[in-house]
Amino acid sequence: MNTVAQTLSVPHAPSAARSALAATTEPAWVRWALIGTAMLFLSAFLFVPLAAVFFEAMKKGLEVYLAAIVEPDAVSAIQLTLIAAVISVPLNLVFGVSAAWAIAKFDFRGKSVLLTLIDLPFSVSPVIAGLIYVLVFGLQGWCGEWLRDHDLKVIFAVPGIVLATVFVTFPFVARELIPLMQAQGQEQEEAARVLGASGWQIFWRVTLPNVKWALLYGVILCNARAMGEFGAVSVVSGHIRGSTNTMPLHIEILYNEYQFAAAFAVASLLASLALVTLVLKYVVEQHVKHEKKAALADASE
Repeated sequence: MNTVAQTLSVPHAPSAARSALAATTEPAWVRWALIGTAMLFLSAFLFVPLAAVFFEAMKKGLEVYLAAIVEPDAVSAIQLTLIAAVISVPLNLVFGVSAAWAIAKFDFRGKSVLLTLIDLPFSVSPVIAGLIYVLVFGLQGWCGEWLRDHDLKVIFAVPGIVLATVFVTFPFVARELIPLMQAQGQEQEEAARVLGASGWQIFWRVTLPNVKWALLYGVILCNARAMGEFGAVSVVSGHIRGSTNTMPLHIEILYNEYQFAAAFAVASLLASLALVTLVLKYVVEQHVKHEKKAALADASE
């Protein structure tokens, strides 16, 4: 019976292989057309604008460029941007790891609701998020009277900027970790538990090493978004020059005042951050690919 099946299947094998080859192999002109379309799109919407930013930034010389960066309002904007990132990224790191661990390793009521809430900043406009914080913490908001009585200021101050930044960036770490931790399953953690490891030992010695590159990838994306956020921060900052303006807001003010060289000089710093982010992203992806290849090689042996 097996011989008959093998005899019947053999003649069809080459035709099946040819069909699969025909389905995945396109003429050279099709491949080059697709590559050309992609490169044309990238050139029009990425490479040319990026080159224009650096060209305009250096157009009036290095002295004008450096003067725009070391100007007091620019320094204040850079410092505030770094403060918002330094506070929001670690908070999102803790939240992302905790949420991913809970969702991937445990079953509990409301898990789907938590997953939906994590995606909320992707579906809500950042401007709406800023308005929500104004509604809650503004002088005329729900907590406005209490904050005023206790001499606390959230809106039009650093705390409001940090809150808005945390809101728009909190999905990045969690969303990088959840699919990976779900794919890895719970076998290694269960084995460690059987061997007598505590919860913290399992986390530090089993869970965290398995997700370290995805965690770093999420942190990189979270930091880039934190430094480049405009919409939510614009609503809660009040645009107080030298006090509550982040780099994106400072760039907008300079451009509206026709200080184009200064605006593009500060913008070049954000563009440089984007380039550094891409380089770090590439390095992390290469490490992930290398580890996957090593794991497949060990499995085949």
